[in-house]
Amino acid sequence: MRTGFGYDSHRLVEGRKLILGGVEVPFEKGLSGHSDADVLTHAIIDAIVGALGLGDIGKHFPDTDMRWKDARSIELLKEIVNIAAEKGFNVSWIDSTIIAERPRLADYIESMKGAIAESGISRDLVSIKAKTNEGMGFIGRGEGIAAYAVCVLKRN
Repeated sequence: MRTGFGYDSHRLVEGRKLILGGVEVPFEKGLSGHSDADVLTHAIIDAIVGALGLGDIGKHFPDTDMRWKDARSIELLKEIVNIAAEKGFNVSWIDSTIIAERPRLADYIESMKGAIAESGISRDLVSIKAKTNEGMGFIGRGEGIAAYAVCVLKRN
């Protein structure tokens, strides 16, 4: 077995959709980034590539490559899950936390699990929690959203 840890954060901006865990969440702002800036999916990707010892998300999907411009992050996750399988590993567990002052995310967590399942990770193997930052820091001021993820891989 192997364990990996992932983190991502993006700035909230006007004129973008808010995508979290592959789900569009109604909100007046979205996350700024080269792809859809889905911090939850990016943190999960980082946790998986970390467990594989393959660097980070930027190594696999650099923001200098136009192929990834506005890419749906669930598709990027699908590629990483396939790489894990090619290396003889399956995702055994994902535990993740999204930190956002607003919007409230509890009503979207099951939909996020379903979207993540499109990548080949069973929804039963994904835990998603949503927390606020109690008004502290860039998240508490509503300037951005962050996510953490831990991944356990099991050799086939």
